[in-house]
Amino acid sequence: MNHAQIRAFHAVANEGSFTKAADVLNVTQPTLSGQVAALEETYGVKLFERRGRGIEITEIGRRLHAVTLRQFAVELEAEQVLLSARGLMSGQLRVAADAPYHVVPLLATFSRLYPGINFSMSFGNSQQVLQGLFERKSDVVVMPNIQEDRRIHAAPLKREPLIVFVDRNHPWSARRSISITELPHHRVILREKGSVTRKIFENALESAGVKLGEILEVGSREAVREAVASGLGIGVVFESEFGNDTRLHGLTVRDVQLEGLEYVACLKDKKDSPVIRAFFDQIQSLTATSNS
Repeated sequence: MNHAQIRAFHAVANEGSFTKAADVLNVTQPTLSGQVAALEETYGVKLFERRGRGIEITEIGRRLHAVTLRQFAVELEAEQVLLSARGLMSGQLRVAADAPYHVVPLLATFSRLYPGINFSMSFGNSQQVLQGLFERKSDVVVMPNIQEDRRIHAAPLKREPLIVFVDRNHPWSARRSISITELPHHRVILREKGSVTRKIFENALESAGVKLGEILEVGSREAVREAVASGLGIGVVFESEFGNDTRLHGLTVRDVQLEGLEYVACLKDKKDSPVIRAFFDQIQSLTATSNS
């Protein structure tokens, strides 16, 4: 298919006039008319009816125009991506997150799209990550359950459930789910206050009117995992963070909504920075693809 002929047809269909379309494409009217005529002759169709000085698009022309609208919209999108990339030959992006599981794949994709951008990653609990954003120690953060704040521009990334997990010798290791009312009878191992995982879990307990018994507080996700694997109690983690540790067994909590919403966020006064905007554009493309 001849691209110049399709472009000529598209311009005429858009403008409703050969004269206007020729001006848009910066070609002579005879050249434009010849391209449209050649397209009609190649496929044995009539795309426009000439009526005096005006034209009227035919039924097959309307159907083709619906296709070319999509075609040239995609071309424009591709051009915008390339133009934005040309403006991002260099730069820096500092990203902070409460865990590596979502941010690392995002940065891997971003690095392939914009190889000239240098980036760094840092990690902490959610409170530390958010504080670092406000102190401008990071440009973008990836973390769950960001509260509305006039200083922050945020975009949702994905919803994710929390699960509880036990060691393989635990009586629950043969089960798939538990009730939240069973938890007070067991020691629960939790992250420090400031952890979103802990906050979501404690909110779910409160909503269900359940009060835990013994709590063992530890200072890192890795410490929670090792404590559970050693049989010290029951842990709580986002599903994506559970991994494939054969020492552990994950269970869903069937009678409460135990989930968080992961976000990508930056300060509002920095959201139009070319590098940060490109990172958010990537998130928008990912969420559009997953929802389609």
